[in-house]
Amino acid sequence: MLLMASGGLGMATLAKEHPDSNLWRWLEKHTEHAPWVGCTLWDLIQPAFMFMVGVALPWSLAKRRERGESVANMWTHAWLRSITLIALAIFLSSAWSPRTQWVFTNVLAQIGLAYPIAFWAAMNTPRAQWLTAGGVLALHWLLFALYPTTQTPLEWEAMSVPHGEPLLEGFAAHWNKHVNVAARLDQWFLNQFPRETPFVFNQGGYTTLNALPSVATIIFGVLAGQWMRGTQSMQRKAWGLLGVGLLCLVTGTLIDALGWCPIIKRLWTPSWTLLSTGWVCGLMAFFVWLLEIKQWRRLAFPLIVAGLNPITLYVLWQLSAGFIRSNLTRHLHPDLFLLLGPAYEAMLQRGSVLLVIWLILLWMYRQRCFIRI
Repeated sequence: MLLMASGGLGMATLAKEHPDSNLWRWLEKHTEHAPWVGCTLWDLIQPAFMFMVGVALPWSLAKRRERGESVANMWTHAWLRSITLIALAIFLSSAWSPRTQWVFTNVLAQIGLAYPIAFWAAMNTPRAQWLTAGGVLALHWLLFALYPTTQTPLEWEAMSVPHGEPLLEGFAAHWNKHVNVAARLDQWFLNQFPRETPFVFNQGGYTTLNALPSVATIIFGVLAGQWMRGTQSMQRKAWGLLGVGLLCLVTGTLIDALGWCPIIKRLWTPSWTLLSTGWVCGLMAFFVWLLEIKQWRRLAFPLIVAGLNPITLYVLWQLSAGFIRSNLTRHLHPDLFLLLGPAYEAMLQRGSVLLVIWLILLWMYRQRCFIRI
């Protein structure tokens, strides 16, 4: 969440000032999404968010069961949470538009769409959870693999490919941008809603159907949460997370290398689901080691402040970033963000927005004000 709200601290802008620096080129790459195939640090923000939704579920369900809540009440809350997340996503997507924007690729909408299935899995046995995760990934892969790849030259020319990246060939062509089964489903589904102009494709290639494999990401988080609630030592828990993470990384990479399914975050392909889960498991293992085994918990305080109000942080960043920037220059100095020169303007802007939002969350933390859905 903090990475997202940082906006990359303007690293891409600074990289242009150092075109011959390998370090700056690396930083630029990892503070932006991969154009299509591949994985960057920035790509891991959304799967980490979804994974942690799953990690929290075992604790949430255990607390509700201890209170004696009925299954019906828990399901009612799950459906209300799902609907609220989708509605909030549509609200945020429409914030700067003259009319409602009916799109469902926002991370909150994706969680909302995936949540009921993931919740059902969390209510069942680990065997059911593994089967559900594997089933949705297999179904997603089949939908793409069975969809015909033949397109007319005119259709190919009409589709933009980011940064001139070549179109995928052979079996991987089933996952080309804008001409895959998920894009075709959106051309039908999204045009069922009132629109100013007919929907053709999402410029970035994101699709509503990404919610299907996202179910697996959340369920993998559920399994990790159940592992963390076990009676094993913290060392064993950390090693277990690391081992599963490495297995997922190798499996996702191998599936891509064999040509069975490319790693594409914008389509949430099964190979991407496994690869991103591997990285997130590894990060979780690192934090278990750092905070639970080494007991360096003071380092976690900035993360706790953000982590206890993640929805608030997300909404503040979506709605108030421009407001914060303009007011800082209005009340402090018109050239506030130019103090270090034009090259660092974007860094100071985004860093200042992040600091102000974090300070708001700090005040909420001290007031014990936590907004949950």
